[in-house]
Amino acid sequence: MKYLHTMVRVKDLAKSLNFYCDKLGLIEISRTEFEQGRFTLVFLAAEENTESQVELTYNWDLEDYDEGRNFGHLAYAVDDIYATCQKLKDAGVTINRPPRDGYMAFVRSPDNISIELLQKGEPKTAMEPWSSMENTGNW
Repeated sequence: MKYLHTMVRVKDLAKSLNFYCDKLGLIEISRTEFEQGRFTLVFLAAEENTESQVELTYNWDLEDYDEGRNFGHLAYAVDDIYATCQKLKDAGVTINRPPRDGYMAFVRSPDNISIELLQKGEPKTAMEPWSSMENTGNW
């Protein structure tokens, strides 16, 4: 497993970039705007460690983030998304967003922290029981 990034929702992208880049010293790795979804993703990292990143998610429509909603999730790349989810399921962990696409799943920690699991490389071929499994709760 490899740590990828932590996602944080931000209210003001310019102010956030000023803090993370100009003051804290992180560098912008990439930026993608999603017009249809009305949000922007900006990935930042320390220049000495560009593999471990912070994902700033800026939703274009204003929203108040209460109860920790501004913190999004931790993300890890895994060698086999299906084997990882099966191991977690067998250990009693609820798979909140099953890997129906062979690529992405979400689970939650005991403290309700969302954990995103991403298949390393190309998505695996869709397979049961995952492809038919419904979402459970929130992630």
